[in-house]
Amino acid sequence: MQLRILSANDVRRALPMTEAIAAMKTAFAQLSTGQAVTPLRARLDVASHDGVTLAMPAYLSGSEALAVKVVSVFPQNTERDEPTIYGLVMVLEAESGRPLAILEGGALTAIRTGAGSGAATDLLARPDATIVAILGSGIQARTQLEAVCTVRDIREVRVYSPNQAHAILFARQMKGVGPIPNLIRIMNNPATAVRGADIICTATTSHTPVFAAADLKPGAHVNGVGSFTPAMQEIDAATVRRALVVVDSVEAALEEAGDLIIPIEQGLITPKHIYAELGEIAAGLKPGRTNPEQITFFKSVGVAVQDAAAGQLALQNARKHNLGTQVLL
Repeated sequence: MQLRILSANDVRRALPMTEAIAAMKTAFAQLSTGQAVTPLRARLDVASHDGVTLAMPAYLSGSEALAVKVVSVFPQNTERDEPTIYGLVMVLEAESGRPLAILEGGALTAIRTGAGSGAATDLLARPDATIVAILGSGIQARTQLEAVCTVRDIREVRVYSPNQAHAILFARQMKGVGPIPNLIRIMNNPATAVRGADIICTATTSHTPVFAAADLKPGAHVNGVGSFTPAMQEIDAATVRRALVVVDSVEAALEEAGDLIIPIEQGLITPKHIYAELGEIAAGLKPGRTNPEQITFFKSVGVAVQDAAAGQLALQNARKHNLGTQVLL
């Protein structure tokens, strides 16, 4: 049996953002129309090191994508100049269960998460959006920016990070790459980054809100991808109450998204405040934005259908372009 191994660089070459965004729309649509089997991810807390390891299987019957991802998120890794996220994705043949490929999971996770926000931005943000604020400067922030710039004609990027050296490096490395404009401004605080921005992406590990609802302009779209536990809250309750809230998965969001769980527990909203899953909009079952002044908020905790779809696409492109290394088992 042959198994294809894709490194992080192979994964990046095999997952161009435009194709990844299209794959995420299809995956979300399948999830929301009953064409996916996605058990809630198994969670293993490593409390002594402030980390968590997750196992995420998924099967998409509409596209015959089958995969399992194991991913670890250890925020303290930044203190050792290591990535926050490590992971592997195993792609399986749906017909037989035979392992086909193992893919480096950090790059795949970043690309599929960015592509998910790209899909949400395409379906929810105003068509005339030109200014994006990125809060965070890690690998997730980079793919958020690439994805937003893929679906909208962005003219100005604002980036804020508590670590200004990281923000400077982010700006230096990202300006002018692909669809990203040369104008990337480093902001001194989140408020100045958010005020007047058409699209805001939060990609942090913060446990407290990273900007205030009062700083949002009418018609802004927010992508929140950093918080993934009930105790993490990047987006304040006032923003959530004000916004048309769209999630990747209602079940997963109510289990894991502190941005929603905390205001629900405070009695500020109910679960019915969630307007739709993104897949319902992608499938045409519900409309997205209904007026230009509306605040829209896409809350993503990450769902396994994204990994299965991204893994399948990466393997297809790897075969086409002869990427990776093949080993005999």
